[in-house]
Amino acid sequence: MADKTKKLSRWYFGGLSSAGAACVTHPLDLIKVHLQTQQEGKISVIRLTTSIIQKHGILALYNGLSASLLRQLTYSTVRFGAYEVGKQTFETPGHPLPFYQKLLLAACSGAVGGIVGTPGDVVNVRMQNDIKLSPELRRNYKHALDGVVHIISQEGVRNLFSGCSTATLRAVLMTIGQLSFYDQIKIMLLQSGYFIDNPLTHVLSSVSAGAIATTLTQPLDVLKTRAMNAKPGEYKDFMELFLYTAKLGPIAFFKGYVPAFIRLAPQTILTFVFLEQLRSNFGFYPASNYSISTQHIKFL
Repeated sequence: MADKTKKLSRWYFGGLSSAGAACVTHPLDLIKVHLQTQQEGKISVIRLTTSIIQKHGILALYNGLSASLLRQLTYSTVRFGAYEVGKQTFETPGHPLPFYQKLLLAACSGAVGGIVGTPGDVVNVRMQNDIKLSPELRRNYKHALDGVVHIISQEGVRNLFSGCSTATLRAVLMTIGQLSFYDQIKIMLLQSGYFIDNPLTHVLSSVSAGAIATTLTQPLDVLKTRAMNAKPGEYKDFMELFLYTAKLGPIAFFKGYVPAFIRLAPQTILTFVFLEQLRSNFGFYPASNYSISTQHIKFL
């Protein structure tokens, strides 16, 4: 029997895992968006959450869930898929890629994923932010695909990619923080001799990766959210958006940092726990091990 730790993930496992995690963490993502788009920044997380539930009901915390799933099934499927396929292409058994190569691979994967996932991200931000607007200003998208159609018909395809450059750069940093650091931290834990390839190791690695990813991406996340939620023509370019945010003070770039980490930590943990379970149960062995483990051919 081949060693189960050598099982490989399929390219789409990352997207499925991220979508599953999003179903659990979506309320935290919604609170983060509301904090990032408020102008005064004086409302606490607890007060904001309580206000949303009192005014709109507890289900309002799941506004935009369809857009969140669309985003994960595009953005995360592409970045996880490209990273996994790249690793499987360049790695050889017993010789993992050097860390700097994982960084480069994660950066490239994140860039592609960021571009592909921007439309879903735009709709996601708008749907989550809708309930804080006055009734006459709300966009009232029925679901993610309805939002995509409305943006194309009313604002043009270009606005479907609002904030694409910022979102792509954020995706690069997020993928570096999550995927490459997760892999590296997991390898270090396993090599220490104190850990084995089990859920505890996966959780420790993912918590560390989530903290790194949050620190790297929070300033860009704030700018991205503002750009995507802006009215047409509100900001001429990225520099104007940057300067406007800078006028609010340095802390404005880290608005919503705590809920961002609180949201990203469980999102990262659940994503990698789900991913590892999919790999363990439905993954496949490298070609050289096929003859050793024929009972897994049904999963190929």
